[in-house]
Amino acid sequence: MGAFIDLTAADGFTFPAYTAAPSGTPKGGLVVLQEIFGVNSHIRSVADGYAAEGYFVVAPSTFHRVQAGVELGYAEADMKAGFELKTAVEALPAPGVLADVQAAIAHAASAGKVGVLGYCWGGLLTWRSACLLPGLSAAVPFYGGGMTTEAEAARVPQVPVMAHFGDQDHWIPLDTVQAFQRAQPGVEVHVYAANHGFNCDQRGSYDAPAAKLARERTLAFLARHLG
Repeated sequence: MGAFIDLTAADGFTFPAYTAAPSGTPKGGLVVLQEIFGVNSHIRSVADGYAAEGYFVVAPSTFHRVQAGVELGYAEADMKAGFELKTAVEALPAPGVLADVQAAIAHAASAGKVGVLGYCWGGLLTWRSACLLPGLSAAVPFYGGGMTTEAEAARVPQVPVMAHFGDQDHWIPLDTVQAFQRAQPGVEVHVYAANHGFNCDQRGSYDAPAAKLARERTLAFLARHLG
């Protein structure tokens, strides 16, 4: 359904993004932000799935500033490589990769109002985008690694946010999710009886009921805020 295109950020940096378009007139635009595994087959299938629901989807390669063509699996070596790449991107001087997310938002805006949705590290970037980037109407982080820290929870979102977490997530302890809820009473937080990565059907932590319910809630949320 989709294809890679090149986008250019405000600083002139060009990077690839996977795009998927609906069959009819789009309901709106949606930026999908990758995990630490690149714009791999799972992220492309997520993009295709939301395009099938009527959204014009843009999934930027958020590793491209440090390494091109990253497509990892979920083995331990892949996890280590992805974490190192994420660390390198996070170390870039501001605005860093948010400039690329902003370019993806601008491209998605051709379809109308724009939402952003991301998983794991992409969930953290989704939260930061909701707080820092113009041009958005909604944001949905899934198990955003790091977004429940005190520093991140102190940010102020500029758009409606729905956040999904798993209560068995060793990377995001439940007490930090609860602290985030207290700090952000305006954010719609959902907690599932599931582990980190519960949405990814290529991982051992995949939880079909949790993934289905989170997707249904996300689609209803996007319909309210994007169309």
